[in-house]
Amino acid sequence: MTKFDKINNQFYLKMLILHFGYGLLIYLVPSLAKFVLLGIISSFLFVIIDRKNKGNEALMAAAYIAGGEVFFRQTSAVIFYETGKYAVIVFLVIGMFFKGASSKTVPFWIYLLILFPGVVMVTFTMSYDFEFRKQVAFNLAGPVCLGVSALYCYYKKIKKEDFQRVFLMLLMPIIAQAVYLLFYTPSLDEVRISFSGNYASTGGFGPNQISTVMGLAVFLLATRLFTIKSFRINIIDSLLLIMVGYRGVVSFSRGGIVTAILCIIAFLIFFYTKQNLKAVRKTNLKIIGVVVIFTIVWIFTSLETGGLIGNRYTNRNALGQVEDDITTGRVELIETELSAFYHHPITGIGVGKGKEYREENLGIGIATHNELSRLLAEHGVLGIIALCIIVIVPITFWFKFKNNYYFLAFVTFWFMTINHSAMRIALPAFVYGLALLYIVDEKKNPVHRKRLTG
Repeated sequence: MTKFDKINNQFYLKMLILHFGYGLLIYLVPSLAKFVLLGIISSFLFVIIDRKNKGNEALMAAAYIAGGEVFFRQTSAVIFYETGKYAVIVFLVIGMFFKGASSKTVPFWIYLLILFPGVVMVTFTMSYDFEFRKQVAFNLAGPVCLGVSALYCYYKKIKKEDFQRVFLMLLMPIIAQAVYLLFYTPSLDEVRISFSGNYASTGGFGPNQISTVMGLAVFLLATRLFTIKSFRINIIDSLLLIMVGYRGVVSFSRGGIVTAILCIIAFLIFFYTKQNLKAVRKTNLKIIGVVVIFTIVWIFTSLETGGLIGNRYTNRNALGQVEDDITTGRVELIETELSAFYHHPITGIGVGKGKEYREENLGIGIATHNELSRLLAEHGVLGIIALCIIVIVPITFWFKFKNNYYFLAFVTFWFMTINHSAMRIALPAFVYGLALLYIVDEKKNPVHRKRLTG
């Protein structure tokens, strides 16, 4: 173990203790949540400006806010609902002010410009009752957050050590949230379980969003078992993995956990290619260990829910009968958006109009769960161009450098999350940006590496 690894592990343990205390404090004194968040944002701003973002402090600050956004919403710490996305955007913009952005980011500038004609379009299609500011902010903040994250990260060199710190910043507020939930609902013995999303186990907050962040924590902790070479840290991470895995599964929202499993598989596909024969054997043993942990979580959750969690993940209701629609109504939402695109292929129906369009055609006013179909419906042909940019650019970048074995996992998380939860939170947009980073391992190759221009 190197000197840096020891320092990093000590930092990790201190952060864990701090965030265990943070989660307990907010549970005991909920009114402190707003002051804590204000202090966090102010501290990050001071550090970024004071250090002029020399160590990618802006990226770490954005990571912390993206990871903690759901917790901040849950505890009513946010000033307004989209505070998390706005904070991520502001941090990264300040970071670019000090360090700039690559000249290669032209596609993402185009992507951002593409989003705004839809704002003009909705002024012609909105009804008298349409809440313009609220709907535009709700539907545009996520895509703009993705564009800004991409501008900051694309062709951005980052040392492997700093990259690991970004991971910790993502993980820590989710750990605090898991601790909060542990005290909020220690047992399911006396609560009523809901198959559409178990609010009783998620502190009364949206199970879909809780499942998403817990799923990310599952992925981050599982991958740490493969990348951190410390038995003590591995044991701690295994216990944390059980805790966040349980909280994710018992939310009864399947999207986050399914996404986590797919991300782990995607990570391992490329991680294997970096290993020699001796390392592969150790990796195989760790895979068995992760499977054992997942099995423990599943058995415990099954006992806690009286076997109902098995019904949920096999698409059955409480009586054990197979449900007709495994997507719980999401396909119908996509169909209405594709219908909107079919009838308005050039201009789209305008930003935020989708909810009102569904109310007019289905009689139900519900926000989208799929960001891809929303882009098509609300932006028309420009939405197709936007999709081409955000899909083709990262793939081209990967084939050119192939130095980030988290790439496929990050893209998987982004794609899966926006297909079951759209961009309700900043996390998928921010993680998409992380896939575009150029990771530099100074210890392995300090001089002879592929030149990064731009």
